[in-house]
Order: sequence, then structure tokens, then C-alpha cells
Amino acid sequence: LPIKAECGGACACATCHVWVEGDWVAKLVPPTDEETEMLDGAFQVDERSRLCCQLIMTPELDGLEIELAPESLSDQPVETVAAGSAG
Repeated sequence: LPIKAECGGACACATCHVWVEGDWVAKLVPPTDEETEMLDGAFQVDERSRLCCQLIMTPELDGLEIELAPESLSDQPVETVAAGSAG
């Protein structure tokens, strides 16, 4: 994904702000107080907003659909690796 994630997943910024689509919101572990505090500084926050670095992925979330918030989009090119290949 072309996402900034400037803090590298430390929940110290909001540059990985995403909107979780549809019924997926209810399947996620609720955000921590720290994540909620970071989201307070993000733009266009709503009930679907999460920091993707804080999402705990489980088999039940296979197929999770998200939309990147505009401020989270990276200007850097993204390297893609085909599934099953060693990156």
C-alpha cells in the first residue's frame, strides 16, 4: 500500500489513518486510548477511522477492506512483490 506510516508502526503519528469498510469495523479489536488520542489529530475522522499500524490481523479478518485517508497517502513509489515470492 502507498502509505506514509512515518512512525513505523509505533502509534506515534496518524499517517496511517484508514477507514475500515462496512461490517468489518465490528470485527476489529476496539482502538486503545493511545490510538484514539492519535486519531484526534487526524483529518476526516469518523466511526470507521483506525490507524492501520494498530490493527491486529487474525484469520477472521482475511479480506478486510480499507480505504486510505488522503493524508496517509505516500508520495514515494511502492515496490510490489508477487504473492509467494521472496521479496
